[in-house]
Amino acid sequence: MQKLIEAKNLLFEYYQEDDNGKVVETIKALNDFSIDVASGEFLVILGHNGSGKSTFAKHINGILKAKSGILVVDGFDMADNKNIFSVRQNVGMVFQNPDNQIVATIVEEDVAFGVENLGLPPSEIRSRVDTALETVGMSQFKNRSPNQLSGGQKQKIAIAGIIAMRPKCIVFDEATAMLDPTSRKHVMETMQMLNREYGITIIHITHYMQEAIVASRIVVMDHGKLCFEGTPKQVFQNVEKLKQIGLDVPDATYLVYLLNKKGLNLDPTIITTEEVATALCQLKQSK
Repeated sequence: MQKLIEAKNLLFEYYQEDDNGKVVETIKALNDFSIDVASGEFLVILGHNGSGKSTFAKHINGILKAKSGILVVDGFDMADNKNIFSVRQNVGMVFQNPDNQIVATIVEEDVAFGVENLGLPPSEIRSRVDTALETVGMSQFKNRSPNQLSGGQKQKIAIAGIIAMRPKCIVFDEATAMLDPTSRKHVMETMQMLNREYGITIIHITHYMQEAIVASRIVVMDHGKLCFEGTPKQVFQNVEKLKQIGLDVPDATYLVYLLNKKGLNLDPTIITTEEVATALCQLKQSK
């Protein structure tokens, strides 16, 4: 598949200073980090706090700039500041707190904000806003104030604003972290629909392992480096390795891990409750 993002040997450092402004510690948030993301992929990035996953996300559309290394997004070299606007038209970002993304007092005006900055004619803006709100199931709220919406609904409005710009890629930087379980489920369904029906590349950064099982590929980061990667089944069978770097695994996977330690011989690549139930029924029938 065609590469949408190509990162090679990225280095980015944060500096901690004392009260006098003297640097007392240098933290390599990205440390020789390399990754390719294919067009149309649903990629999940996992890592403990401080692993560098959000730092990488902010490099993708030019919020941060690497100290060294190569980052090419949609064919544009991100080392050249002239390319940042072009990239941001095709790479949208949805952040953790939906309240920090709301810029207007009416829902449809908020969704229109990004499209208006593209300089499109009013008729095209109207069409895109209506389509985006319909896509996320929020058309009936278009004349509401965002303050009247739940956290999950606000996050859908943020997503609609990105969709209206017709991007090739959307980065969700822990966008479900502040939502209740029902709202998280709805946002995840929206991500999957955008990827499946519109071919939009999804990069989802999350702490929720159950959200990661829907990915086409998972990348695990640790101390600014790529630790390992693979399909959800390939990644999550490494239970002990993931635990060592401070990560969990899906509940179904951990149950199988514990049962296998007790002497059962279940498939270690199981990641869903349905797979556990099937495996246990088969095991019972074989005895």
